[in-house]
Amino acid sequence: MDNQAQIEGLLFISGDEGISVAELASATGFMKPAVLEILNQLASQYTENEKSALTLLHSGETYRLATKAALAPVMKRYFETPLTVPLTPAILEVLAIIAYKQPITRIEVDEIRGVQSSGSIQKLIMRGLIEAKGRLEVPGRPYQYATTAAFLDYFGLDSLEQLPPLDDELDEASLDGDIFLRALQSRQAMNEESED
Repeated sequence: MDNQAQIEGLLFISGDEGISVAELASATGFMKPAVLEILNQLASQYTENEKSALTLLHSGETYRLATKAALAPVMKRYFETPLTVPLTPAILEVLAIIAYKQPITRIEVDEIRGVQSSGSIQKLIMRGLIEAKGRLEVPGRPYQYATTAAFLDYFGLDSLEQLPPLDDELDEASLDGDIFLRALQSRQAMNEESED
């Protein structure tokens, strides 16, 4: 694997929290000067390539990937669109993980899903279904996410205790959008029984 690709991959997976030079060096086994040289090369490539949507931002020794400022209108439309369309299975999967594991960081969600989740998390924040609930006291201080009162309203729940319990059949592998469909169906069935 190319050295630059390793650094770029780690920048991508670190998401909004970013990653420090020390963390990049530790993960790759490269010396810090080599890491800084690769970061400078990436920054130059993104700047010089007009077709690239990316830019490299840094604050102190923490670096992160972002989209170029010129793309702000397109990104804004993208994040506003979910307010008018249904929740996708991927977004529901992220929501299920957060609902059962809260408070949880984006990186922990990524580890459970095996894929990057920052876009889904941003859409859930825009919908008001989750929110940042403080930061984890570890290097990088990543945000921890939890569900909101709007989440309970959206799924017709009075409290988180009404979520289907995780038993032997329902484990982390079952934390997908279907769990909410089951919760809604169960809630609807209970409401119909109480009306009879």
